[in-house]
Amino acid sequence: MTVEPFPQWLRPPPGGFVAEDLDRLPDLPPHTELIDGSLVFVSPQAKFHRLASILLDAGLRRNVPADMRVRGEMTVTLDRDQRPEPDVIVVRADRDGDHGLTGYQADDVVLVVEIVSPESRTRDRDRKPQLYARAGISHFWRVENVDGRPVVYVYELDPATSTYALTGIHHDRLQLTVPFEMDIDLTEIDLL
Repeated sequence: MTVEPFPQWLRPPPGGFVAEDLDRLPDLPPHTELIDGSLVFVSPQAKFHRLASILLDAGLRRNVPADMRVRGEMTVTLDRDQRPEPDVIVVRADRDGDHGLTGYQADDVVLVVEIVSPESRTRDRDRKPQLYARAGISHFWRVENVDGRPVVYVYELDPATSTYALTGIHHDRLQLTVPFEMDIDLTEIDLL
């Protein structure tokens, strides 16, 4: 039995990887993230994760105003050594860039959505919200799987503390007025 050699590009440079490395490193697996200077490789998605992503992406697209765009699976550079890939984001339309764009800057982003998976629970619940808040992203949603249905925890940035405050927990219907008016039927996941 032979063991594959350890690829040299996996060995972090002194000081860790930086955001630009995600565009330069060869053969990176899809959806690789950079958290705290370390590469994070994503496990295969569970069905719930994919369905919740489709549901929220479609719901946001139905409600998003003309000056914003909904994007999925695009990285966001938060800092020199932070470039996570949220499940869904809403960006300012004037910052959407061309078709060659590989990621956004934190100040392009209005809303970040993270769908919690068993293998990313700590990152999605703790570390990523800290990073998004510190980068100044105004709105954050954490989506949990409760008996096969999405439960959306909605947070808004407190500018005085640069931390998120929980503004609501939504089980069957997501009706909000910020960051824009929306009404998303979360039970529609059963129809996907």
